[in-house]
Amino acid sequence: MIQTSTPFIFMRGGSSRGPYLNRADLPEDLDVLSKVLVSMVGSGHPFNIDGIGGGTAVTTKVAMLSRSDDEWADVDYFFAQVGVEEQLVDFKPSCGNILVGVGPAAIEMGLVEPTGDTTEVRIRAVNTGSLVSEIVQTPGGMVQYDGEAVIDGVPGSAAPIQLQFMKVEGSLTGALFPTGKIVEEINGISVTCIDVAMPMVIGRAQDFGVTGYETAAELDANHELLDRMEAVRLIAGERMGLGDVTKSVTPKFGLLSKARNGGSACVRYFMPWKCHPTLAVTGSQCIASCLLAPGTIGEGLLDKAYTSPAKILLEHPMGKMEVVIEYKIDEGHFNVVSAGLLRTARKLATGEVFVPGEVWTRN
Repeated sequence: MIQTSTPFIFMRGGSSRGPYLNRADLPEDLDVLSKVLVSMVGSGHPFNIDGIGGGTAVTTKVAMLSRSDDEWADVDYFFAQVGVEEQLVDFKPSCGNILVGVGPAAIEMGLVEPTGDTTEVRIRAVNTGSLVSEIVQTPGGMVQYDGEAVIDGVPGSAAPIQLQFMKVEGSLTGALFPTGKIVEEINGISVTCIDVAMPMVIGRAQDFGVTGYETAAELDANHELLDRMEAVRLIAGERMGLGDVTKSVTPKFGLLSKARNGGSACVRYFMPWKCHPTLAVTGSQCIASCLLAPGTIGEGLLDKAYTSPAKILLEHPMGKMEVVIEYKIDEGHFNVVSAGLLRTARKLATGEVFVPGEVWTRN
């Protein structure tokens, strides 16, 4: 049977990478789409040897783009987290690192026309409803990838991409604190269940028997820790209104500790069954908000007092990430207005990606 081909751009977005596809080129039915993405990535094998995945959760991500019918947005961004060894696809979360590449990819695909030396691309993240403005460097009407901006966890430098996230509070659950409590007690441990750009369960590293300064590899090898966090996450998912999250990557998990390398605080972010090598863009917004909001598990961990807009520098396993949180407190209620970050992206390859005809044949 003849294989089915689909045009794609292979792009690094932030500290993740994956194929960027035109949604119109893919099956509408999500069950069929899942099978196609599993085949593209090569899930089911630790090295994704029969696909274009990279054998880690940060390299088995897929972005699907289309022109938006939203009054504000130019482009709709539909995200899929594809499993590495399990042939599963999760459409619930979004990914802020992959989102960084959406602006350049949309221009490369012809979905957005460049407007000058810089081009604003307004994006709707359809998985969560978040609205994001990206400023892409486009001198001469072409996306510029070379530049001097550096982000920890990515070698070299590249052109800066400025992101401003809006409507991030209650991204999936509809509430900042979806359980109705600022702090929850689960299995004898205090955690905060919070939803800003990404639903998360956040605890203090010391309460889980670690320092929070371990490497990602050391934490991945600590199976007792991972099992303990997963047990808490499953209960938290139910309390957050997300149902049975056994096979879902949402909510994510975060461990906090005091800064020790000049940052505002230290974090280890889990995806959720492995520690992120750096830090997710969505997760950074959620964690920074947790640190700023009064009464959460993060209270007292920041290096100093902050006022809005707050520049929070989060230490992660490979360096630091800065996120700017604009917020307000009305009658004791903390509300996130927007979040800003600077990231980079780079086009790696273009062409066609193939799946067996038995998986999907385009009509």
